[in-house]
Amino acid sequence: MVQEKKLVDEVSGWLRVYDDGSVDRTWTGPPEVKFMAEPVPPHEQFIEGVATRDVTTDSNSGLRVRIYLPDQILTTKTKLPILLHFHGGGFCISQADWYMYYHIYTRLARSVPAICVSVYLRLAPENRLPAACDDGYAALLWLRSLAKGESNEPWLNDHADFNRVFLIGDSSGGNIVHVVAARDGNKGLSPLRLAGGIPIHPGLVRAERSKSELEQPESPFLTLDMVDKFLALALPLGSTKDHPITCPLGHAAPAIDGLDLPPFLLCVAGKDLIKDTEMEYYDAMKKGKKDVELLISPGMGHSFYLNKTTVDMDPNTAAQTNALIEGIKEFINKH
Repeated sequence: MVQEKKLVDEVSGWLRVYDDGSVDRTWTGPPEVKFMAEPVPPHEQFIEGVATRDVTTDSNSGLRVRIYLPDQILTTKTKLPILLHFHGGGFCISQADWYMYYHIYTRLARSVPAICVSVYLRLAPENRLPAACDDGYAALLWLRSLAKGESNEPWLNDHADFNRVFLIGDSSGGNIVHVVAARDGNKGLSPLRLAGGIPIHPGLVRAERSKSELEQPESPFLTLDMVDKFLALALPLGSTKDHPITCPLGHAAPAIDGLDLPPFLLCVAGKDLIKDTEMEYYDAMKKGKKDVELLISPGMGHSFYLNKTTVDMDPNTAAQTNALIEGIKEFINKH
């Protein structure tokens, strides 16, 4: 008789963990938003000004990236900056080809214009941290190998400016921006140059709840249950939210003022549950004399710009998404 596996843990709508170690990420939330968590197949022809391609960067590890190529490459004589993108999902869910990222990163690639390289990060709990951070850094080293001529990817080698590589990440991907940028700055990356970091609503928390966690409204993309359960599944066993990946200001993390960081643009949503800890990070960066700018989206919740339905239906969300894209574009064009 086959014994039925038992549910051990669940993050509402997103993920279920069973006693045999298996994980089910089938979407069980409202069906009308399921399309945002559906993969978009790559298309090497330009659709609405962008072509996409999936590339395996390391045949041994299986690490893959999705490349977004804007059609400005057909007319511009200058090479385009690279956005090395780390998706969100609390280190436990989502992937580079989901529609929620496709709809915004095709738009960003076209708007800047830039070539976006989005990493298929390993997910917890099967691959606990620092696995996703290691994948982000491995993707950066792959870009360096292209810059040195040791590897070849025509879309990048023919059209990308390896002297202008920006790290960008949503939510938990914003944590990876910090970790990868702090790993060794630009040391050993030549001829590639890290030109900037853009954490968007990074998942910065601490073991003790912040005021905003207690007072701000929960949103479709962030609830306290998601914060607690995703991080319990993702952090190394025995760790608390004071771990350096989630709390770069904690006692276990290297001091901010000693880090070799490129210029940063920190993007914060005015009604984000974790706004207070994000602002603590900004204050620490300023105190540590780092080059950091702040872009606040007033009245918005966590990762609001990824919610295609709201962006389409609500004029204020649409306007704030436009302002976010323009702010990111302005930052990239300055560096």
